[in-house]
Amino acid sequence: MRTAGDIALVACYEMGHQPLSVAWPAAVLERAGYRPRLVDLSVQRLEVARAARARLVAISAPMHTALRIGVEAARAIRAANPPAHICFYGLYAGLNAEFLLEGVADSVIAGEIEAPLAELARAIEAGDDRPIEGVARRGQPAVPHLRRADLPVPARGGLPPLDRYVQLVRDGQTLATGYVEATRGCLHLCRHCPIPPVYNGRFVAVPVDVVLADVRQQVAAGARHITFGDPDFLNGPGQALRVARGLHAEHPGVTFDFTAKIAHLLRHRALLPELVACGALFVVSAAESLSDRVLEHLDKGHTRADIARALEVTAAAGLALRPTWVAFTPWTTRDDYRALLDFIAEHDLVDHVDPVQLSLRLLVPPGSLLVEHPAMRPHLVDLRREAFTWSWRHPDPWMDALQAGVAALVAPAAEAGEDPAETYERIRSLAWDGHAGPVLVAPGPADRPRPPRLTESWFC
Repeated sequence: MRTAGDIALVACYEMGHQPLSVAWPAAVLERAGYRPRLVDLSVQRLEVARAARARLVAISAPMHTALRIGVEAARAIRAANPPAHICFYGLYAGLNAEFLLEGVADSVIAGEIEAPLAELARAIEAGDDRPIEGVARRGQPAVPHLRRADLPVPARGGLPPLDRYVQLVRDGQTLATGYVEATRGCLHLCRHCPIPPVYNGRFVAVPVDVVLADVRQQVAAGARHITFGDPDFLNGPGQALRVARGLHAEHPGVTFDFTAKIAHLLRHRALLPELVACGALFVVSAAESLSDRVLEHLDKGHTRADIARALEVTAAAGLALRPTWVAFTPWTTRDDYRALLDFIAEHDLVDHVDPVQLSLRLLVPPGSLLVEHPAMRPHLVDLRREAFTWSWRHPDPWMDALQAGVAALVAPAAEAGEDPAETYERIRSLAWDGHAGPVLVAPGPADRPRPPRLTESWFC
């Protein structure tokens, strides 16, 4: 177990970023004397021959897309290396533990995964099959491990360079982008989010010196922009300020982006000018819907009026707001969808909303807080275990057909590099049955000034 390659850490997809989900476990394992090999299937091919040497293969599944890729990889590894212990870890591993433990994985870890994973490596090395806190095996429930970990600086040396990953586009320049997390988990219990079933309203702050050391090593590797990938950077506003100030003091030319709830942007509006002064370019916020009815079902903690106010607050601070949407839910009406398109036009958000956002359909994974929600139950069809989601049907078949049409439109448009404004106009035409609708947006020249953005637009 102490030879290079005896342990393989496999990342699958993390929204185009260099995967922190394997860099942190790698650091913990290295501290314990192991020499894990890191593989990122989003930019590298799975070398099955090399995987056949591993005694422990740990696959990160923080997202739905990552889990689908990871299961395919696990089956290939199992065929080549039957004795290997295959462990899945991360949010979607925990939510789908029952399925995974029936034949894909030997163990599953959710929550704060580093310490249980290190203990699992020690147990495999010693041939010890006693239960390990936080490690679920076949026939056992997956109980999230939430004990705070002693986190070292992530070990990124075994990963592909930053130029293989998502980039910042700003003022016609493309800049290498790093990725860090200052907190984990979330204080809030939004019903559609995969975090609450695992963290149950808790969040953990990462030591500031660890965060800044991770920033430092990525800047040394070429990063000129940093994404704070926390579920909500403003869960701990004091932590956010300390990290932002430290980043700016050490790297005054490096910019950053972060994610925060609409409610937090309003509650902590006084902090936004200082974050901008420290280098914040834009904030991503899960607006999700303009329908107050939908927002209530999702328990988002904000209203349509709050979204409009957040746009005003961020603009006043000089911070671009990039709202994300769950455009299709069982409660979204035709008028709701058209109102969303109008809102985007009226608030000059066409260049702030990636077109894929206008195709996203509510994802309901196993264990989701939505599954037992009275408003959701009438729309659920069945649990598609191999797809890691509950299927649901809209009461208006036209809405399901529209979602399929928009999804079929945006994917090839993004691959072809189509101007988002042109894609937006084509979506409008679908939403109004071939007509442009009452609010028109002139696309403008292709070389028009656009707000800063990342080159990756996918979010799940």
